[in-house]
Amino acid sequence: MSYALAIFDLDGTLADSFPWFLRTINDVADRFGFRRVADEEVEGLRHASTREILTRLEVPLWKLPAIARHARRLKAEAAAEISLFPGVEAMLRTLADNGVQLALVTSDSEANARQKLDGAAALFAHFDCAASVFGKPAKFRRVIRRAGVVPAEVIAIGDEVRDIEAARAVGIACGAVGWGYAAPAALQALAPDHMFAQMEEIADVVCRIPLKA
Repeated sequence: MSYALAIFDLDGTLADSFPWFLRTINDVADRFGFRRVADEEVEGLRHASTREILTRLEVPLWKLPAIARHARRLKAEAAAEISLFPGVEAMLRTLADNGVQLALVTSDSEANARQKLDGAAALFAHFDCAASVFGKPAKFRRVIRRAGVVPAEVIAIGDEVRDIEAARAVGIACGAVGWGYAAPAALQALAPDHMFAQMEEIADVVCRIPLKA
């Protein structure tokens, strides 16, 4: 089946922000008093769940809202350093041209998201931004209601374990991309409905459009 609504994550899914994250994380750690990330720990953290990452880095849960607000400010300042992955706009345009509603649910602010998406922002019918670390299920439900579709017609596409968990919490299909923050093996271990190795595969699955030879 094809899908009527595709809900996208932004960072690590559409926007290549992981290099910026690696340059920034230890400054944030120093500011908010959690453990710094050593270079040799990065790959191991990519194989961990969000809860495991927070535990390993000794991040107090009560500080997460302030950390998120600070990260959004830093992203706004570094907007020129963060670009979309190659092929994003063409993929989104293909979905929109085939009648798929597009939604963005992200921890980033809507202003930052629109700046990163640039011209592709106009392709999105729904934005629900500033999601908390574990707040995506509620935002997914809200976007689905606004779109006027049933859960069976919806797919959420992201790059982290928590994106898969959020999709399953609301009973929608989940697609995981292999080029973002989490290691592909960590995502595959959760058996998402679809695992994407290349950007152009998304349109094939969401719209059931055959890939070009």
